Amino acid sequence: MNITHIRNATQLITYAGKRFLIDPMLAPKDAYPGFPSTARAEIRNPTVELPCDINTLLEADAVIVTHTHDDHWDQYAIDLIAKNKPIFVQHENDAQLLRSQGFHNLTLLTDDSRFGDIQLIKTHGGQHGTDRAYAVPELAERLGEACGVVFRHPDEKTLLIVGDTIFRTEVANELEQHQPDVVVVNAGYAHVIGFGPIIMGAEDVLNVHYLLPQARIVAVHMEAINHCLLTRSALREYVDANLIGDAVTIPQDGESVIV
Repeated sequence: MNITHIRNATQLITYAGKRFLIDPMLAPKDAYPGFPSTARAEIRNPTVELPCDINTLLEADAVIVTHTHDDHWDQYAIDLIAKNKPIFVQHENDAQLLRSQGFHNLTLLTDDSRFGDIQLIKTHGGQHGTDRAYAVPELAERLGEACGVVFRHPDEKTLLIVGDTIFRTEVANELEQHQPDVVVVNAGYAHVIGFGPIIMGAEDVLNVHYLLPQARIVAVHMEAINHCLLTRSALREYVDANLIGDAVTIPQDGESVIV
């Protein structure tokens, strides 16, 4: 298993001989305004350039889109990814959106999706913000749904991509159910003004470790989008202070993690 962290939540993962492009945000630096009503909304997105040749990403065997927020599926991805590329999405609403964008090789993630002999399992327990945020109808619609994905293959360790979610009981239950060897955590601690975090942060990384002390945690979704408040250096200081530094990898953009 080779997890190459590209930027934000975008990764290029080689798993059982296949290359998966995860949540492609392919725009150049400063292409978009900051997300409105979020922390540091005056900063343009993405805040850094892609660290690699974009063609390397476009040559992936398949794409997984956990949800269609602009920092996971942007206009550059829509324009550049081949319309016949195999793409996995979380539900029919996202499939309809991608069909309207011209894509026609779409598969809904389920409890037993397949790409060749690789099993792809959709997780259901995530929530892209607090209960208080979802109690506001307009904000609930804006935050929407976001899934995670479990990868399984007889010749590989089990990988779980948590996706955009806060840490909650349902997420903990799924982590314990699937017992992944590797967990990719979106740990940038993105904030909506007045409603707090909408993805995990440093303490949540610690909680994941407590649940799965033998797992390798790969922390991503940092230092690329305006509203992500946790930096790599702050997370490294936190996990080292809690004596779990050996279990947590915090890759730089373009860095590969081989498991």
